[in-house]
Amino acid sequence: MKLTKTLLASTALTVAAGMANADGHMASEMTIVSWGGAYSNSQQQAYHNPYMEKTGVNIINDESSAEAVAKLRAMNEAGNVTWDVVDVVAADAIRLCDEGLAMEIDPDEHLAAAPDGTSAEDDFGDLLVSDCFIPQIVYSTTFGYRTDMVGDTPPTSVCAVFDTEAYPGKRALEKRPINNMEWALLCDGVAKEDVYDVLETDEGQQQALDKLATIKDDVIWWSAGADTPQLLADGEIVMGSTYNGRLFSVIEEQNQPVAMLWDAQVFDLDGWIIPAGLSDERKARALDYIYFATDTQRLADQAKYISYGPARASSAPLVSTHAELGIDMAPHMPTDPNNAKNTFLYNYEFWADYRDDIDAKFQAWLAQ
Repeated sequence: MKLTKTLLASTALTVAAGMANADGHMASEMTIVSWGGAYSNSQQQAYHNPYMEKTGVNIINDESSAEAVAKLRAMNEAGNVTWDVVDVVAADAIRLCDEGLAMEIDPDEHLAAAPDGTSAEDDFGDLLVSDCFIPQIVYSTTFGYRTDMVGDTPPTSVCAVFDTEAYPGKRALEKRPINNMEWALLCDGVAKEDVYDVLETDEGQQQALDKLATIKDDVIWWSAGADTPQLLADGEIVMGSTYNGRLFSVIEEQNQPVAMLWDAQVFDLDGWIIPAGLSDERKARALDYIYFATDTQRLADQAKYISYGPARASSAPLVSTHAELGIDMAPHMPTDPNNAKNTFLYNYEFWADYRDDIDAKFQAWLAQ
């Protein structure tokens, strides 16, 4: 039965690809959109290079994922979608799916089964948060700080970012409301379980902005995930938020005087969508790539290059050591018990519903 499931999944992909283009060919080139830096490098090593070697296809990298929703909306309106596979966070995938800008994926038709025959749907489980989203990783947004700039009392709480007296110097925060609004409310006395109820209200949104205003003059706003690690390495900030894998890179690979602050790290999912509106040949190529790049071994391979937890249950036991440093990667994962003592669970549905409105309010506040 398990073998039959595996064969069915493989056959279904072949049939889908064959039906997708009458001449039996897939596109010979594809544009894959991601986030750049250490993260894109991990995808290059784990996914792109082996896929190009296997198929001969030419992969063009684009680093526009931070603007994926706006750009896909514009491409769709113009009737000219130039991207083939796009890496997005889960909340953006939900928005793109709801707006018809991403194609729906049937996990058991379009994705590989686990090596033991477990269906892809069961292997990914609760991480399949949208019909259009194929999760790759569990990651967290958290803070890094310069160990040589915090004196004898390194920070242990996320609220240290608001304490400019104890920790003077510039901070780096992402130039968007997500995570910043939640941390602001947490550090203004709102209980963790009440944060999104408060943030639904105009008063709660203003409360978060007022808290952020207390450090606004001390903030360098970042847009790319590589910004904070570079600012930390250059000593331009005392602390800053970014993705845990980027901090792993600056700490372990670059050996900078930086440490991780795991308190109130925000768990999130990142993964692939295939844009709606592709030609048959491009759609077939995108589906073939997705099938390859999200199998059990490939997701485990990415963890050799960056400290993000693979989204498949079957991949986790295969995570071993860093490909170059040889260090055990498990303790560097956001899901490690020592790191996950006080996590904040990101609400995908909230941000899918409220993102546009709160974005507009946040950007207006930044411009004041």
